[in-house]
Amino acid sequence: MKIAAMTFQDRVYGGITINDPVVLEIINTPEFRRLIDIDQGGYSHIHFPDSQHSRFEHSLGVYELLRRYNAPEEEQIAGLLHDVSHSAFSHTMDYIMADGSGTKQCHQDRIFAEYLRNSSIAEILKKYNLNIDRIVEDANFPLKENELPDICADRIDYSLRGFLVFKIAPREVVDYFLRHLKAENGKWFFNDSQSAERYANLFKELNTSCYCAPKTAHMFRTTAEYIKRGLDYGYINDEDLYTTDTEVLNKIRPHHNRDLILQKLFLRMENKARWEINKDDYDFQVMCKSRAIDPFYQTGESLKRVSESNPSWKQIVAHELKPKEHFIKFYD
Repeated sequence: MKIAAMTFQDRVYGGITINDPVVLEIINTPEFRRLIDIDQGGYSHIHFPDSQHSRFEHSLGVYELLRRYNAPEEEQIAGLLHDVSHSAFSHTMDYIMADGSGTKQCHQDRIFAEYLRNSSIAEILKKYNLNIDRIVEDANFPLKENELPDICADRIDYSLRGFLVFKIAPREVVDYFLRHLKAENGKWFFNDSQSAERYANLFKELNTSCYCAPKTAHMFRTTAEYIKRGLDYGYINDEDLYTTDTEVLNKIRPHHNRDLILQKLFLRMENKARWEINKDDYDFQVMCKSRAIDPFYQTGESLKRVSESNPSWKQIVAHELKPKEHFIKFYD
């Protein structure tokens, strides 16, 4: 049945109505809808109660942000699709695949083009004369994605969402940033230095207290160890990783009774085993990707970075962009 429109309430942007046929068709594919049950943070509710929000929510948010700031339709579609290749438990997979370090957290980017080309979404793009080869290239869409310390739609949406769910800033502060934010000529910027610097500082707080905090390192490592045990012993397979969080857990749980190590790993993942940060005596060295921004703001007819008006910010950004290292000791 063809859907004429979709209306929902978003925690960042408020009421949203989508009636673009290509967007509606993409949202209703199995590949996109599975994002409803993929936690944005990984397995965040254990360490950050009431913080859970999905890759589905974030992906719609990136689309809506690009739409509200008049990005080209093709870029809006690219924003909608940017996270469709995420596995279950989001960036947890970066602690299992490739080098397993988690310092870059880019597994979903490495497989994005292949995943999209092999999905039912590829036919929808073709139907609407959207070039999949362009969609998969970030360089074509500077508002959607760019390199740190710049800001982009992806970064803006997950940070504003993060301010709310992690209780870094209230609703009125998020609204304040959206009022002061602008997008022109493929670049995001704020309309004054005060809003740009305020946003940069809150982003730093979000990064420190959530994205690369010790408990986040614990979450990623323990969840990764549990899933890896499931893979190594055949409780799940690689294809299962591209279902949902719930489906993966439901396939592994029945094996707890006969696998005592799996039981122990589950208790760790649920934060029911005592642990501490101990650099001198540790079981795991865990690296966390660290993020920092140096956004532009408008002054007269030109754009300047926060670091140009606040020189100390340049050093702060350089320090914050280095991966953060944690040493975890378990007592179980």
